[in-house]
Amino acid sequence: MSIPFLKHDPLPTGAVEELGRFGGTRLRRIRCGNPGPFTFLGTNTYLIGEGAVAVLDPGPEDAAHHAAILQALDGERISHILVSHTHRDHSPGAAALKAASGAPSLGFGPHLTPPEAGGEGADHAFDPETRLADGDAVEGDGWRLSALHTPGHCANHLCFALEGGGVLFSADHVMSWSTSVVSPPDGDMAAYMAGLARLAARDEALFLPGHGAPLPEPAPFTRALLAHRQAREDALREALRGGPATVAALVPRLYGALDPRLVPAAGRSLLAHLRKLEAEGLARHQAASDVWAAT
Repeated sequence: MSIPFLKHDPLPTGAVEELGRFGGTRLRRIRCGNPGPFTFLGTNTYLIGEGAVAVLDPGPEDAAHHAAILQALDGERISHILVSHTHRDHSPGAAALKAASGAPSLGFGPHLTPPEAGGEGADHAFDPETRLADGDAVEGDGWRLSALHTPGHCANHLCFALEGGGVLFSADHVMSWSTSVVSPPDGDMAAYMAGLARLAARDEALFLPGHGAPLPEPAPFTRALLAHRQAREDALREALRGGPATVAALVPRLYGALDPRLVPAAGRSLLAHLRKLEAEGLARHQAASDVWAAT
């Protein structure tokens, strides 16, 4: 199934986009200037409410982005600092924002995979003052958010639903511009696909992702993401029927020609699929030769 990615996002770096009022709640977006192969044009920071405002995903340590957030909120105050997950493009900016505002930080918890266990891009310094579990509510002046624990891309990943607003902040679980990286050991493909199914069944009319433009009509898009992952898994099982292979050998067979910067991430994604298949009894790892085989 083709995925209708949104590859155009005209918001300039540091500018404030008025997204509108949803259930009476004012929403704004600011994009950080940290473009890259995994961040697209940059990390989205969302301002929720007015007067007393929640800031969702303050982004990386970036002085210009920090200044843009404070300038956008001139005359208002920050009541909450919300973090969707502990990757270095989303959570490190919380420290400077707390120092400037005194507002409490909220998130699922610290990064769940220790540094010695591997993984890329983790922010091990962030530890929220308030830990949110699946279904917990966060309330402010004129708004209420419900936290949804959606591991897969990151084990402590949260989405946030704006109650009565028809909006879901989907962070990096569902992005409008690309699929998400799922990289073990912190990334988990089974959990990620279960999260996609969960989000596809919701009734919000708009997803606001961690990178890329707002995503209208998100349910069919999210179903397409899930179908894409299932098709990749089916192709991987078919490749393994041809004989044992290393992850490095499988990448070009399943992905074709790739931007060299994306090859390692493709390998991590295949590894996540392989570990899912192994847990389901459909593949096995031959450690001595580091190859994978069908069962």
